[in-house]
Amino acid sequence: MKPRPGGRSPRAGTSPAGAGRDDPGGGPDRLRILVVSADIGAGHDAAAAELAARLAGDGVVVEQLNFFTALPRPLHRLVREGYRTMLQRFPWSYDALFRFTDRSSLMVRGFRAALRAAVPRMLSRISADTCLVVTTHPFANQLLGPMRGTGQLTVPVLSYVTDFVVHPIWISPGVDTYCVIHDGTQRQAAARGATDVRVVNPLISAEFSSSATACQRTARARFGLPEQERLALIVAGSWGVGDVARTARDVLGAGCVTPVVACGRNVRLRQRLRTFPGHVLGWVEDMPTLMRAVDVVVENAGGLTCQQSLAGGLPTVTYRPISGHGRANAQLLAEAGLTTYVTTAAELAPALTELTGAEASPALPAGSATDMASLISEVVRSGDRCDQKRSE
Repeated sequence: MKPRPGGRSPRAGTSPAGAGRDDPGGGPDRLRILVVSADIGAGHDAAAAELAARLAGDGVVVEQLNFFTALPRPLHRLVREGYRTMLQRFPWSYDALFRFTDRSSLMVRGFRAALRAAVPRMLSRISADTCLVVTTHPFANQLLGPMRGTGQLTVPVLSYVTDFVVHPIWISPGVDTYCVIHDGTQRQAAARGATDVRVVNPLISAEFSSSATACQRTARARFGLPEQERLALIVAGSWGVGDVARTARDVLGAGCVTPVVACGRNVRLRQRLRTFPGHVLGWVEDMPTLMRAVDVVVENAGGLTCQQSLAGGLPTVTYRPISGHGRANAQLLAEAGLTTYVTTAAELAPALTELTGAEASPALPAGSATDMASLISEVVRSGDRCDQKRSE
C-alpha cells in the first residue's frame, strides 16, 4: 500500500468530516483517518463506529462521513428508500438486480462512471492532513477507488467488507486493500480481481465475545423473558425486513423453543405481531445482553446481527433469507460450517432441538486473524506520508 505518484492531495472542506487540524479532536501529533460509511441499515455505520472506538486510544483521530453526503441531496433519500422498498415490497426486483450485477460488470462500470460527478464534493469533505481512507460500504469504493487510481486521492484506501459474500459492487480499481472476516470471503475477493485481501477480526464490540462474563438469568430478567424456557431470538436487521412474521410463526410451530422477535425500527412489523404468543421487541439498544438471554439465533441476512451472534458463540440458524445478498451469504455461511441453513419449516424443529442442546457452536475465527485497528495504525505510521503532510 504505497502512495501513488501524481495528482493532488485531498482538499480541506467545511463539513464535520473536513474539520481542520486545529479542531478540538485533533492535534499536531495525532494521525487522522476518514471512515466513509452509509446509513443504509445499521451494519455499515456500526462497523465504522466500532473501528473509531478501537482507534480512539491509539492516538488516531477518526472522522466519519456518510457517503451519501457527497451526492446531490435527493439521491440520498432515493437510494435508501428505494433499497428499503425493494427489500420489503418487491424482493424479486432486488434479487434480479443482485444477480444481474453479479454476472455482468456493465452496470457496475456504469454506476462507477456516474459517480465521477461527485468527485469534487467528496474531495471537499476530506481533510488535507488525512493519512488514510477506510470504507465500509461498497458504493464508496466505486467513487474513492477511481479517485485513488487517478491520483486525485493520494492516500491509501482500505475497504472493510461487511458481507460474507463479495459482490462485484465491492470491487473497484484503485482500492489498495480489502479487509474481510472469513477466508472463504478472501478467496472470493481474490477471484474477483482484488490483489491485496486481508482476513481481519470482525468489527464487533467485545461485549458480544463468547468469553464475556454473562448471567443468562439476569439477562432474561432485563427483558422480562421466562427463566426456564428455551428461547430463539429472531432477528431481521435494523429495518426488520424479510418474511419475519411467517418466520416467527414457523419457529413457534416447531414446538421446541419460544420465539423472541426483534423487530428493529419496523413499527408496522411490531404492530402486526402485537397478538403473537411469543415475545415481541422493538429497537433493542442492549443487544449483547439480549443475545446472552437466548439459546439460539434465527437470522435472515448474514449481516451485522449474524456476525454478533457468531462472535458470541451462539448457535445460529439462517431461515427464509432475504433476496440477493441474504441468500448468497446463507450459502457461504452454511458451507463454512458457521450457521445452519434451514430451507423448510419441517426442518426447523430437529435443527432447533439439536442446536439448543449443543454444548458448543461454531464462532468466527478471531485468534489467527488481524485486528483491523492494528492494521490501520501500522499503515498510517509505516511511511513518511504523514510526516510530509505535517511539513507542508
